[in-house]
Amino acid sequence: MKIFTKPGHKNTESVVEQVQAKVAATGITHIVVASSTGATALKFAEALPDCTLCVVSLCTGAKEANHQVMDDTIRQALETKGCKVITAAHAMGGIGRAVKNKFSAIQVDEIIAHTLKIFGQGTKVAVEVAMMAADAGAVRTDQLVISVGGSSKGADTALVMRPANTHNFFDVKIDEIICKPKMSGL
Repeated sequence: MKIFTKPGHKNTESVVEQVQAKVAATGITHIVVASSTGATALKFAEALPDCTLCVVSLCTGAKEANHQVMDDTIRQALETKGCKVITAAHAMGGIGRAVKNKFSAIQVDEIIAHTLKIFGQGTKVAVEVAMMAADAGAVRTDQLVISVGGSSKGADTALVMRPANTHNFFDVKIDEIICKPKMSGL
């Protein structure tokens, strides 16, 4: 397992290299990548042309009402490279986040999200996007995938895992942490 000294986008190139090595070692070819704008996903698509990439983007309205963060030209470029692009509400932040925002009441999905963040934001994101991809039918729940997440921009975490549909969250199984950042700051 590779441990980065700090979280963030500066680790993206190394995450790509770590995922390439894991694909070569294991033969896992289904990769799930969190990518708001598509920039991170393009790096993985170029580096792993023989893999099946599922790109999970932010839902429309996540940053601004009626606005999609991923530009249509980037989405088309990803699809041309054979990527499946999924745009959906966060598995751990849909209706529960609305309840929290309106009534200041923490919901179960927020508790799970914050628990996963103990391992880093990227771990929470990698688990979440794998479930979103499973919910969309883009990956199977009976096969291992490599799921990639990050902290804000870029990638800093990669997991070998078996995804589950959101309603079967406790069936998620993380087999291996390929890479992640240190979280203690020490």
